[in-house]
Amino acid sequence: MEKERLSLKTKIGYGIGDLYGGGAFIIIGTYYLYFLTDVMRINPALAGTVIMVSKIWDAITDPIMGIISDKTRTKFGRRRPYFFLGIPLIFLSFLLMWYAPIFESELPRFSYALFSYMFFATIITMVMIPYNALAPELTMDYSERISLNSFRMFFSMLSSVLCAILPMEIVKRFPSPRTGFAVMGTFFGVFFALPFILVFTATRERPEFWKETKFSFRENFIEPFKNRSFVQVLLMYLFSFLSMDVIISILVYYMTYYLNRGQITNLALGALIISEIIFIPFWSALGKRFGKKTAFILGLTVWIVAMLFSFAILPTSPTFVIYLFAAVVGAGTSSVVVMIYSMFADIPDTDELRSSQRREGIYSGLFTFMRKLSSAVGLFLISNIIALAGYIPPKEEIVDGVKRLVQQPQSESFIMALRFFFALLPMGLLLLSLFAAIKYPLTKSVHEKLKTILEMKRKGEELPQEMVKEEEHLKKLLLGER
Repeated sequence: MEKERLSLKTKIGYGIGDLYGGGAFIIIGTYYLYFLTDVMRINPALAGTVIMVSKIWDAITDPIMGIISDKTRTKFGRRRPYFFLGIPLIFLSFLLMWYAPIFESELPRFSYALFSYMFFATIITMVMIPYNALAPELTMDYSERISLNSFRMFFSMLSSVLCAILPMEIVKRFPSPRTGFAVMGTFFGVFFALPFILVFTATRERPEFWKETKFSFRENFIEPFKNRSFVQVLLMYLFSFLSMDVIISILVYYMTYYLNRGQITNLALGALIISEIIFIPFWSALGKRFGKKTAFILGLTVWIVAMLFSFAILPTSPTFVIYLFAAVVGAGTSSVVVMIYSMFADIPDTDELRSSQRREGIYSGLFTFMRKLSSAVGLFLISNIIALAGYIPPKEEIVDGVKRLVQQPQSESFIMALRFFFALLPMGLLLLSLFAAIKYPLTKSVHEKLKTILEMKRKGEELPQEMVKEEEHLKKLLLGER
């Protein structure tokens, strides 16, 4: 079959949109809690409530936005109108989130923080759910989807590097943190919003996919979890990305209290992300040659070996060994990130085999929500594990006449627990992801057969007898139908 080649303009135009998805949560995850407690002066418990309520809100809005996107009908398509609408709203929502109003009472400050964060959560859902759903429509070709998502991950990882380094550099240039964070929010609001001009103009949708979709709770929220291919990809995604969450959340403690190199934590994280970017072309070529499943499994293997290597890193180890470890982890995670999104792009094809509908939005909403839920649960468990292991927080002391936070020595049992959870917990999660990947049924050759059948059915052509049998076989293999 003739391959569907995407132009360089389309690949860049689509990929550049993930400057927003890849960077916004890096800034929020790194600085937002500090901003709430130290700049807006909100009690930590209330600050945690802001984030918790937003997750509950995501549970409602993510799937609903997927349904809305699937049912949207305009001359611009089902997904693209939300990119155009999102341009001013992305800017406004990010700015408001980092603006600290001057209220004497804590309740109005808390109320503003809750409103601004939920407004941000709503806008990023409105834009990113259709954005994720668009990739399967841009091309039906197995290899081109790898190439498309390689461009996306390049921009996502580039944004991650910039958003890990630049925000505080901007804030520090102003005498008042309140002003600094507002300027930072303005700068990154523009940085995240403007690329969607190109996303809107450089991409096109398929009118033949704009069939009316049915709405029912069972069809939209239950049936997708009966799709074997979707469940396998979802498990691969959740376990591998939860492993990333564990590593990143523990990294600062590991670097500070075990290796006594807390001052280079950001550099180690930078080495990891830069390695991810460098290895994108390698994994992309490997995936096109041997299949997404093979590339994903090899990336996981590299990552697991790297985590085993972490036991050989000691406080006396040279600094370059730490950077080498981070780079090897980045080499493995590069494959995982590129391939998982490329695999997800194939899932709506398997759903069309059963439902005869194109429901990319529903799957995008469920995919995104399950990821947010797993991340929230994982970080909650990690914080409690650290507390139970006996972590002693810094104490406020007067040093040279200035009130400072002074780190406290940690117990040997805490250090041992830290090393254990830093290495073995991610490895356990990665092994679960590996098990799901081995069972994943949608290989390159299988997708070609699936694509042929779907194209014939869309044209209303009658399937030959041998292809009817092939269709029944694919339903059993990909969907788990008996």
